Amino acid sequence: MMSHPTRFTDVAQLETVMSTPSQALVADLKNLEGDLLILGVGGKMGPTLARMAKQAAPHKRVIGVARFSEPGLQASLTAHGIECIACDLLSQEALQALPDVPNVVFMAGRKFGSQGSEWLTWAMNVHVPALVAQRFARSRIVAFSTACVYPFVEVTGPGAPESLAPTPVGEYANSCVGRERMFEHFSHQYQTPGRLIRLSYAIDMRYGVLHDLAQQILQRQPIDLTMGYANLIWQGDANERSLRALCHCTNPTTGLNLSGPKVAIREAAQGLAQRLGLEVRFTGTEAPTAWLVDCREADALWGPPPVGLAQMLDWTADWVARGQPSFNKPTHFEVRDGQY
Repeated sequence: MMSHPTRFTDVAQLETVMSTPSQALVADLKNLEGDLLILGVGGKMGPTLARMAKQAAPHKRVIGVARFSEPGLQASLTAHGIECIACDLLSQEALQALPDVPNVVFMAGRKFGSQGSEWLTWAMNVHVPALVAQRFARSRIVAFSTACVYPFVEVTGPGAPESLAPTPVGEYANSCVGRERMFEHFSHQYQTPGRLIRLSYAIDMRYGVLHDLAQQILQRQPIDLTMGYANLIWQGDANERSLRALCHCTNPTTGLNLSGPKVAIREAAQGLAQRLGLEVRFTGTEAPTAWLVDCREADALWGPPPVGLAQMLDWTADWVARGQPSFNKPTHFEVRDGQY
């Protein structure tokens, strides 16, 4: 098992740790035939996932595709050995010009700001997957989805299993079902192997449920407990498992829940407040249901995620207490009506 630091000095160290592969991933990618193409590499997880893939398989081409609107991102990825291609994934012509690569990780999508421009959300979350699934019909495709495709489930149970029918709340979540259905449709049509990664709340020091809670505590804001539980996973572990899923594709493609154990928001907030030396106030009471996932299938493949809640609380409290950078993109984990 990899050892982790007790704290992150700065963003450079944080991203280095999140990009460091385990020997298990190195072995998996060594046995995986062909190079990797990462579509939507410019998001919150994409850069560290791409760097991890390149470190784990230095002799493979790792190609990152995005619009690269963030200054410096393309140069940073290039410096880490990742080939970068600027591309608008809504353009069929641009998609056709991309190289044929046996392994595709699809990370493109839209959530924040969905309210008010729903047409673009559906274009990015449904139309683009349809274009990609046809363009890379002969590849294996690991596509990022979300736990939001599930309905709320009882907080006393194990969480939603992959077999539970997706009947989500809100237009954004329904567009995510559309994304899955497009990959499923073309997987059936072209016999394309794949996996639909139903990720629930990856944690980076700059964003995530714990970051949101810590910021609220620092700002002396009360914590709403109505959404009383969530699954959390360290982004380094999420990167690793998503890449290893390339070796566990099914034909046709199927869903795979990816997260860590259920966490009580009250417990997490209290743990952060204690580490920050501050009081925490709560509002509301825990609802009997929440967006929770059963990760036993993924855990059977790889074991439980190595980084636990206590480590994530330590890291988060230290990071926000020192005023380190934030993406300023709240997760809205507390939202129950699907309106983002």
